Amino acid sequence: MKAFIGTSVFVSLLLLFFFLFGYDAFEKEVHYDDEQEGLNEQIVINFSHVVAENTPKGLAAQKFAEIVTQKSNGRVQVEVFPNGALYSDDEEISALKRNDVQMIAPSFSKMNEIMPEWQMFDLPFIFESYDEVEQVFMGDVGQKLLTMLEEEDLKGLALWSNGFKQMTSNKSPLLEPDDFKGQSFRIMPSKVIEEQFQLLGAQPRVVPFNQVYASLQKHEFDGQENTISNIYSKRFYQLQRYMTISNHGYLGYTVLMSEGFWKRLPPDVQRIIEEAMKETTTWILEQSKSMNEQQLTHIQKESNIKVYYLTEDEKEKWRQKLQPIYEQFEEEATEELIEMIKQFKRVE
Repeated sequence: MKAFIGTSVFVSLLLLFFFLFGYDAFEKEVHYDDEQEGLNEQIVINFSHVVAENTPKGLAAQKFAEIVTQKSNGRVQVEVFPNGALYSDDEEISALKRNDVQMIAPSFSKMNEIMPEWQMFDLPFIFESYDEVEQVFMGDVGQKLLTMLEEEDLKGLALWSNGFKQMTSNKSPLLEPDDFKGQSFRIMPSKVIEEQFQLLGAQPRVVPFNQVYASLQKHEFDGQENTISNIYSKRFYQLQRYMTISNHGYLGYTVLMSEGFWKRLPPDVQRIIEEAMKETTTWILEQSKSMNEQQLTHIQKESNIKVYYLTEDEKEKWRQKLQPIYEQFEEEATEELIEMIKQFKRVE
């Protein structure tokens, strides 16, 4: 009887405790075993991006997560959220600064909104080969750009590769500059890219990446520019009749953390992240090239889209038509930026 009364009193007191303080207060008083305490010390990094899992960026994000888990023996867990599941490309930088996510990898064009120096990557034909891309991404120019982001309270971890951009249209083949006249194209938010299409006589329209497929279905614009891996993974080729292998631009990404979050990480964890990032960046440079080549073959086999390759003469006509962008860029750019470009590309 006494035992029953004692139990009843305990239960009553426990219920009163929940009522007054809630479950969270009780939970703090629980003493976990050693294994559970270890889990409480785990560092979780939420990595948000907007492309499909089977793209270069999607695969690199997952590979980075796996390397970090392995190197940290599970102490650091990177949770990857692809396809804009958390935030669109218009929202992710703000989300990072609020610490709603801890890592993002926006396209270079999105970086223009933060620092004008990043416009250099949107210049037409800025890269001639993957060797040039690697030289910049892994060299002094890339590191300089990443370091500059500290002024915006951002930690630039790496430059990741996707590949050269190609043109598609549902209206007509795009071989000569005049073929663009009167057509409308989806573009990323970039003053330089917008000016390119205006010079070609086309109408540029800024549309978030996760809305492109639906917009193409509704015929809201005639075409778009993108890498083969994005065109393939998002099935844009099913909604377009013509593709031009132009290699007129390059799509890459800046892997970011907020500077505040980075500084709060223990030094050994920072070292693990840097090592994993370097390994992943080397991997994606090679992987993105082979993936774009393979998926172009798949597109040609799986669809009726007509694929055209620019000849050198046709490409030269594009260059001449777009040359005013370089002239305007030189007028507006700082001497430091022009010098950075000259390290790997002669600006005429």
